[in-house]
Amino acid sequence: MEKINIVFFIHSLDSGGIENYLLRFLQYKHASFNQVYVYCKSGHAGQLESDYLALPNVTIIKQKHSYYDFFSYSLMHAFFKEKNIQVACDFTGNFAGIPMLVAKLADVNARITFYRSAMDAFQQSALKKAYSKIINYLVFKFSTAILSNSEAAFDFFYKVNWRNQARFQVIPNGLNADSFINVNEDLREQLNIPEDAYVVGHTGRFNQAKNHETIIEVAAQLIEKHPDIYFMLCGNGVKENLKALVKDKGLNERLILFENRSDIPIFLNTLDCYFFPSTREGQPNALIEAMIMGLPFVASDIPPIRETVGEDYTLYPAMDVNALVLAIEKEYLERRGRDTDLQQKMIKRFDYKERFDEFYKVLTND
Repeated sequence: MEKINIVFFIHSLDSGGIENYLLRFLQYKHASFNQVYVYCKSGHAGQLESDYLALPNVTIIKQKHSYYDFFSYSLMHAFFKEKNIQVACDFTGNFAGIPMLVAKLADVNARITFYRSAMDAFQQSALKKAYSKIINYLVFKFSTAILSNSEAAFDFFYKVNWRNQARFQVIPNGLNADSFINVNEDLREQLNIPEDAYVVGHTGRFNQAKNHETIIEVAAQLIEKHPDIYFMLCGNGVKENLKALVKDKGLNERLILFENRSDIPIFLNTLDCYFFPSTREGQPNALIEAMIMGLPFVASDIPPIRETVGEDYTLYPAMDVNALVLAIEKEYLERRGRDTDLQQKMIKRFDYKERFDEFYKVLTND
């Protein structure tokens, strides 16, 4: 089969769920394409730029697009034509509406929208709701395939019976488990954490949906009550935005903050329990990574997380500090260790070759 030219639209290349998913997919499948363009709608790349550029046929396009900047969309149309793009895939959910329309006008045959969040990520207003409704319609009308990594996203964004429409397909995340299950190092000695301490951790960029204020409140109560409990948090903006709060609460010694880290498997291997009280998710890569490590977890009871972990595990209200404290305390007292059954289940479910091949088949209509 002749190799195709493809473009992937994302916001930026700062480390996050979408950016890491696409990077892992391209590391596995980039050679199956002729030319791959990663189009950053924010106008800048980010932390993962060098990782993308390490792939020989990947080019990064930095072109800012705002909601009403129609000139920038004329540049997009010219890009489609100049680069002979045959497939356009947009990871920005409803905001793929105008790129899908422009791709149609540029005679791009395969136009794929991939939803990676299960609900809107902006504060609602009448104007924003109206705009969202318009671009959602454009996605529905001009996309040749509409994907999501969770059923919850389709249930939120589409009121039609999407299950009976061939264009809609749920493709779970893919993850190469080898880099997570064969880890022997941890950070305890480096961070002066006692070997017999109980360490609770969270990975994720700082934003409202990750619910960091609740994490800090839960940590404060548990640290005050148990002298051998430590917390570790990492992600873009985490240290910068939380260090003052942590200092004010006197938690510096046992609540350790980091910005983005490149050694997530080692970070996770330092933990005894993973804490994930998000209020909004798509299908959380960070939680999947922790489960593939076999870590006991305490997570919020929202549809995408329930869909990810299955019905066999107890989840908790995201804002219920008391319930979350008791849940982590239960794990602390029981100290169950790694859950090998959970680990094997998640390794199989999110096998990267199987899941990335599913995505590739949609992109190439194979």
